[in-house]
Order: sequence, then structure tokens, then C-alpha cells
Amino acid sequence: MKPNHLENFWMPFTNNKDFKADPRIITSAKGMYYTSAEGKQILDGTAGLWCVNAGHCHPKIVEAVTKAVNTLDYAPNFHFGHNDAFELSNRLAMQFPKNINHFFYTNSGSESVDTALKIALAYQRARGKGTKTRLIGRERGYHGVGFGGISVGGMVKNRMYFGSLLNGVDHIRHTHDPVKNAYSRGEVEHGVELADDLERLVSLHDASCIAAVIVEPFAGSTGVLPPPKGYLKRLRTICDKHDILLIFDEVITGFGRLGTMTAAEKFGVEPDIITLAKGLTSAVVPMGAVGVKDEIYETMVENADAPIELFHGYTYSGHPLACAAALATLDAYEEDEMFKRSADLTQYFADAAHALKGTKHVTDIRTIGLAAGIDLESREGAVGARAYNVMKSMWDKGVMVRVSGDSLAYSPPLIISKAQIDQMFEVTAKALKEN
Repeated sequence: MKPNHLENFWMPFTNNKDFKADPRIITSAKGMYYTSAEGKQILDGTAGLWCVNAGHCHPKIVEAVTKAVNTLDYAPNFHFGHNDAFELSNRLAMQFPKNINHFFYTNSGSESVDTALKIALAYQRARGKGTKTRLIGRERGYHGVGFGGISVGGMVKNRMYFGSLLNGVDHIRHTHDPVKNAYSRGEVEHGVELADDLERLVSLHDASCIAAVIVEPFAGSTGVLPPPKGYLKRLRTICDKHDILLIFDEVITGFGRLGTMTAAEKFGVEPDIITLAKGLTSAVVPMGAVGVKDEIYETMVENADAPIELFHGYTYSGHPLACAAALATLDAYEEDEMFKRSADLTQYFADAAHALKGTKHVTDIRTIGLAAGIDLESREGAVGARAYNVMKSMWDKGVMVRVSGDSLAYSPPLIISKAQIDQMFEVTAKALKEN
């Protein structure tokens, strides 16, 4: 394919000029590997974009979607419905924290976040707490790219170009402390007291004005930042104390990344709302979801001031193909014991990543579950250039990795083998020595 054939596609989160001058085109995928336009096998070190948890083209999922498109191509879920949407909700309710039993469907993580924020505000109004309208995010947080998501998010480049964003949003401090928590494995030792920064915002705004707090159980897109030990439990305690909803954005942590169905399960903390996407369908069909506690759903239904309880939804909410993909994905996770596999590989994965300590340009390494972040020394006057070049070099050597600034991020499919883990980090070491 000639570069000029690429010009009309405005690529997301991409250096379009650089890519179109030297494209990295994918033509097919299977299992742990992509195939490039040149016919080279590329080990997927990122599960696509944190999403292909079951591996590429899993036969059970492919079969289910193929059958679905030949049976029910589309059905609206406004005043009508189809069986798979209800079955999927029942399946999720059985596997999620015990009080989260109601699920609203979206098409992406960004839509899930905006939906969760709207539900939080609507719920507060429905229960007679209409002054609770303020939303609290966290510095360095990533919650998608909708206006709600970038408002509560805390990644500067995602916010700075788009005006004043939503009103009534504030942020607690991030938890990243590379001095005290360098080269960490799992939850970090220092920083539990940073949860108390929420008390500062309660003092500033008053709890009567705060609807919800949203955090990622571990921050992903900003460079894989595990939470301090006890941090999420303390946030839960503070939210309970002040009657504030706690939202876990589990778009990347859901469905096995930490060896469990949810990070809520892994850390023993039950939020009021959970946002989902990515691994829900192993990315075969775009889909997201928002799970809410019974009290939220029941309050909305019982106290509605109109026949419709929530004036919100999407044309493709609960799309038949997406539901079929999600049901088959849940089957694949269970039958292939992928979450157990993820948990069993955590130590090996961490050992392989941390073996890069002392490698040229490496300044920090963090691992949690089957996710890793490796910070690199920035070039003078060119932040992000080194990691970007390492990413391109790794592609040439047969491994795909993500970059965020001068951090490399790893989040492979849960089906990865030990030999493939070794390959991933051995290629990283070679690329680092060249850049």
C-alpha cells in the first residue's frame, strides 16, 4: 500500500505525518499475533488497546458473532428488547460484586464513563439530594475522551485543547511517587494517606455538593500506576462517611487483567458504580457497560418523575452482535480458565519486566497483574521521542508495545505464554540499547 493511499483517514492519538511516511499496517490476527502488511508476525504486547483479553479471533467468539449476524442483525432497546441483552446482564450480575446487579450498555469506555457520571447525578436528584452535583476525578486519571471523561480525567494533553469542559469538577492528587515506590510490584508501599486528599475537597466544597468520585483502580494510560496498599479501601471509607458515590473505572482492569473478574474483587472494595468495556467482548465488537448497585437502580425506577426513568441511551446500546460476542467471551474466559492463567503468570511476568532494571535509559518499572509500565529517560527537549522510537524499533523486531510520553506500557492477552513474555521483554532490551 502506497503512503498516499493513507491520507484520507485522520488517525486517532497518532502522529499522522510520521505514520503515513512509514506505516505499520496490520492485515490479520490470530491468537497472540498480528500479521503485518509485509507478512511479519508481530507479538501483541498490548492486547490491541488493553482489550483483546481472550486473544485474537478466538473461535468461540467468532462463531457466536457469525451466527448472530445471520440471525438478528439489529434490534432496538428503546421500548423493545432481545434476549441476549437480558441474558448477558444476568451473567454479569452473577460474577460481579454482590450488590451490583443492574447493567446499562454502551459502545465504548468513553461512553461508559459519561453514562456513569450522568447516572450518578440523576440518582442524587431522584433521592432528593439535588445539590450533590460536583464530580471528583484524580490527577493523571484517564476516563476516555468524552467531555465528561476528560473533565474528570487528569491527563493534561487530553484536556488542554478543549476549553473549559464541564463545570463543577475537581481533582484529588495522583498517587505516583517514583522516589518512594520505585521498581514496584503490585500495590505500592507508600501513599495510602493520599486518599485523604478527598477530605480536603469535602472541606472546600462541602459533602452536600459532591455527587461522586471516579478513579481507576490502577491508572493505565498515564503509565501503569498501581494504587498504594489500602488506598482504595480508604477512599471507600471516606465516600461512605460523606454520602458520596464511588465509581471504579474498570475499562482496563475488568475481565482478568488482575487475575480476577474485577479489580473490585481483587482489592476487596465494592464501588457503587463500575464502568466496563474492552475485555467485555475481547474487542471483537465494540461494547461497554455500566454496572450499578441495586439501590441506585431501584431509587431511579421508584422515584422517576416521568415514565422513562433515565433519559439517556445509544442507538447501539446492547447491540445483538455485541451481546453475542460478550456472552461467548465470558464462556471463553471460563472454559479456558483465563483469569486463573493471568493470576498464575503474574509473578513470572513481573520477574521478566523487572529484569530490565539497569538496562540503558530505564528509570523505573512498575508491574501489577498482567500489566507493566517502564519509564525511560527523556531526551533533552524532546519528551516522548525516546519511547516513540523504541516502540517503532520493537515493531520492526516483531513486538507491539504502547507508549505514553516516555513510558512503555504492556498489557498482553491473557493467553500469553512464558516464552512469549520472555520474547516481549528481550525485544524491549534490544530496542532500548539502540535508542
